[in-house]
Amino acid sequence: MKHKFLIALFLAPLIQVFSQERLDILTLSGRYGFPASYDSIYEGKGVESGFMASLVAPAKLSEKSIWYSSLNYFYWKVSNDEQMPEDVMNPIQIHGLILRTGLIQKFENDRSLQVLFAPRLMTDFKNVNSDHFQLGGIVVYEKIYRETLRMGFGALYNQEFSGPNLVPLVNVDWKINGKWSLVGLLPIYSKLKYKINDRLDAGWSHFGLVTTYRLGHPEYEGDYIERKSIDETLYARYNLFGDFFLEGRIGYAFGRSYKQYEADQKVDLSIPLITFGDDRIAKTASIHDGMIASIRLVYSVSIENRK
Repeated sequence: MKHKFLIALFLAPLIQVFSQERLDILTLSGRYGFPASYDSIYEGKGVESGFMASLVAPAKLSEKSIWYSSLNYFYWKVSNDEQMPEDVMNPIQIHGLILRTGLIQKFENDRSLQVLFAPRLMTDFKNVNSDHFQLGGIVVYEKIYRETLRMGFGALYNQEFSGPNLVPLVNVDWKINGKWSLVGLLPIYSKLKYKINDRLDAGWSHFGLVTTYRLGHPEYEGDYIERKSIDETLYARYNLFGDFFLEGRIGYAFGRSYKQYEADQKVDLSIPLITFGDDRIAKTASIHDGMIASIRLVYSVSIENRK
């Protein structure tokens, strides 16, 4: 009982800011990409695998202010049986640590503003220095249109190793009816959910984000890997016990690529689906699109919406 009381006390100030029924505090996820051909002369196939961990920690500052923090860790690997030049990373093994921290301020008339600082460490963990860090931020202005619909508009900016990256954002939390709901921060991620019963929901999940990783290995030090993938999957999420959930996903990775560039190969600006001034020449080939599957364990606590 004491454990439940402390959780309720901690989450009480979030009711006015987060309208979804639950908040995922801790997520651990493993991913497998089924073998796929390369877009080059290589005859073998590449296998993609990955791991993700996410921790969310909001804290109340006042009745209308919350300091929100989240930390995400990503690990990606692409392995094969091919012999590649020494200045090309093979197998690919890259890591990302992304911190988002900042203020969520609630105003009158059911409006709020999120301003988050978002530094990143994107690296192969070889000879790590200041060149492996990136700076960025997120701004989203939100409004509750009715009890079942919250929407926000803003932008994400990040100084990728390839150049500046700007992503217009639409934040949506829409309880369509008693069974269907849509949540997400488009175009980065979203979920269309169908509530089957009190323990099980299923539906469609989307995730797409371009990220770049600095390489420190002496044979290609200073180069960077640009990873792209748009993941469209079907998912099912089951309440194991208490606040612990098991979620499985299976689907397809579209536009997937892991391209290696020299440090001076940059673009003028990138926005979703468009790059300006992109004259880069990649050092390496990428695996084709293909089937993907993942499984995740989630610790998610209830923040039942109330006004």
